[in-house]
Amino acid sequence: MIKLKIDNTDYEVQEGLTILDIARSAGIKIPTLCFNEKLPHFSSCMVCMVKDQKKGNFLPSCSALVQDGMDIDCSSDEVKSLRRKAIELLLSEHRAECEAPCKVVCPGGYNIPLMNRLLSAKDYNTAVQLSITQIQSSGFKCTDCPGYCENACRRKKVDTPVSIRNMQIFISQQIKMESSVASQYNIEKSAKRFASHIGKIEPDELQEWLKECKDVVKRVREISDFTSAAMESESCMHCDCRAADNCRLRDIADEFSMKDPRGKLVNSPIQKKININTGLIFENAKCIKCGLCVRLCEGSTDEPALCFINRGFVSIISEPLSEDFNDILNTKSKEVIDICPTGALSNLK
Repeated sequence: MIKLKIDNTDYEVQEGLTILDIARSAGIKIPTLCFNEKLPHFSSCMVCMVKDQKKGNFLPSCSALVQDGMDIDCSSDEVKSLRRKAIELLLSEHRAECEAPCKVVCPGGYNIPLMNRLLSAKDYNTAVQLSITQIQSSGFKCTDCPGYCENACRRKKVDTPVSIRNMQIFISQQIKMESSVASQYNIEKSAKRFASHIGKIEPDELQEWLKECKDVVKRVREISDFTSAAMESESCMHCDCRAADNCRLRDIADEFSMKDPRGKLVNSPIQKKININTGLIFENAKCIKCGLCVRLCEGSTDEPALCFINRGFVSIISEPLSEDFNDILNTKSKEVIDICPTGALSNLK
């Protein structure tokens, strides 16, 4: 057995455990991003740092094994300051956007991108459910609104903005007709969350957003039925982050009350790689290079998987240089999406 001290409390534990193992079993909260209990430990994000009081150095708690006589500090201001710096470094490379511009400017905060996805998938019943919840939460704003969402819509840089306002009005009119439908959504009003911003988008980057639209989209300005709503929704460029409500990086930034840094160390270009066989989307600008998706597929010989290419500061995660993106992860797409701590990996649906 090993004896050590964590946050001034003595512990006697088995050999071979990590500092993170002991801290979590003791109820001490340590943030992590690159850690997954089902995978071998490999420190990369450094947001789980703790201090060895005896030696005066800092250790990644997810991979540092406990040693006899350790005196570990997990909760001091010094440790929290170091974690904050690690998060700042991750955010400085995170060229992403938590919320779509249309949703940000909407007076009601309606989830416009989700509504567009439901309509384009012809999931009309769920679209009505979403509208019920949004109206119950914020009231119906579209009738008197001048259309802030359409003014912010990036589609207008290509041709004309998506007819968001008319789609929202049409869907709201269906609520009385579908009054028996109970909403499955539960929208809670909460404090303003951390938001990462893209800023100016270059012309070649704009074309990346168009990859999720059909090559030929029939535009419909006046929405009179579900068919016309579905047609117009297909012109949405989906410039939101699908992981907006399920992003561990965003959650940790919230915990530390952080804002998106103005200067970016590496301003990765916006690029969407889409696997036409599985619908897997990979956006490198959102990747924090934690390596979880790589480690998840290590040793697998059944199909090509994601890997690190280049070295050092310019290393990135990509498909192998000898493979096409359409040929990778044909059976493990869902697993890599689920394990990703940001929205770098997602699905077309």
